Amino acid sequence: MKPYTFIFLLTMLTGGYLYAQETTTLSKEEVLARVLEDNRSLKISEQEFFQARADYRQTNAVFLPNIKASHTGFTTTNPLMAFGSKLNQEILTQNDFNPVLLNDPDRVNNFATKIEVQQPLVNVDGFLQRQAAKSKMQATELQGDRTRDYVLLEVEKAYMELQLAHEAVSVLETAQEAALENKKLADNSFNQGYLQRADVLAVDVRVSEVNNQLQMARSNVQNASDYLSFLMNEESGRIWMPSDQLKAENLYSAESLQLSGDRADIQAMEFATDAYEKMNKADKMAFLPRLNAFGSYELYDEDFFQGAASGYMIGAELSWDLFQGSKRFGKAQKSKAEFEQSKLELDQYKAKSQMEINRAKRNVEDLYDKMKRSELAVEQSEEAFRIRTNRFEQGLEKTTDLLQTETQFQQKQLEYYQTIFEYNFAKSYLEFLTKAE
Repeated sequence: MKPYTFIFLLTMLTGGYLYAQETTTLSKEEVLARVLEDNRSLKISEQEFFQARADYRQTNAVFLPNIKASHTGFTTTNPLMAFGSKLNQEILTQNDFNPVLLNDPDRVNNFATKIEVQQPLVNVDGFLQRQAAKSKMQATELQGDRTRDYVLLEVEKAYMELQLAHEAVSVLETAQEAALENKKLADNSFNQGYLQRADVLAVDVRVSEVNNQLQMARSNVQNASDYLSFLMNEESGRIWMPSDQLKAENLYSAESLQLSGDRADIQAMEFATDAYEKMNKADKMAFLPRLNAFGSYELYDEDFFQGAASGYMIGAELSWDLFQGSKRFGKAQKSKAEFEQSKLELDQYKAKSQMEINRAKRNVEDLYDKMKRSELAVEQSEEAFRIRTNRFEQGLEKTTDLLQTETQFQQKQLEYYQTIFEYNFAKSYLEFLTKAE
């Protein structure tokens, strides 16, 4: 078996296996719906928001009381503990003041049920930390919105890549048919003595080349399908067929598109900066005193889970940490530096985003012009291929010229679809950069 014949058969077998797999037609709207429901990145983003929300809810402790209940039991012959336990149980008698019993008491059982309540009253740094946690939660939520926008952009790109891969297969299948037809003509001409063996071999090489390209194109279809399955959180291995073809979109004026301060990621960074500012203020307010109220209700008895005697205590505490070895000074300085850094990063991010928008605008216009030139090149190369094919059939063209024209026509078709993909994605990317909530 000749090498090129073996390669041709192998390519046909592998390509046939690929397309023998389950092929399912899928619209872009269906992909978007599945991605919004099952995409892992979106679920991870959602969990990050839940974490930030839980952190914010923890700061409710600034307002809400801390309530604790306990039941403690012990037995003792310790003079002080024994006397105090009887006193708490309200069972002291005159005899208990006997010095002999005071110094060497009998064993005493004591069970205490205690309910304690601590209520924050004034905690300035805690209030500011709560505000910082809220800003962080809002920043995380907005960052999740931006993640959603990015995932949808990835879906647009992945779906167009799938369209492009199928278009490439279609072009190369047509090129394969043309190459096989030219091979048949070359074989007939060789048998009739009109062509040399070298010309026939050149046609065979062309057939093998197209077969290899077709196999690669079919692999690209599988790759694009797998990535789309990954975005939809489905098992890979299926072949997805887009319900519509890759088409060039119209050019639109992008001059009015500018960076919006309402873009989710920019708002998220602004909330993050606000959180750093609140934390810096909280560190400064840590120098102020704190006022907390407390109270407890206690039940005592010599038996388990009983309460013959009871008592309560209510009070307030004003505490002030005057000096912690300069720890708070360093913490305040650090939070101030983090706040200043976040402001610089926000300004840098806005400037970089505007630069990307300006670049994207120019890219859209350049790719539109490139697409139009590529479309004209396809028409010209198709006409040239048609003319040379007719002349070759009449024996008026060289084999090398025909093969060169055929190759050029195929390349121009692939370049055209590639340019359509690049232009459509450039428009989607520009819309992503200028999107406002």
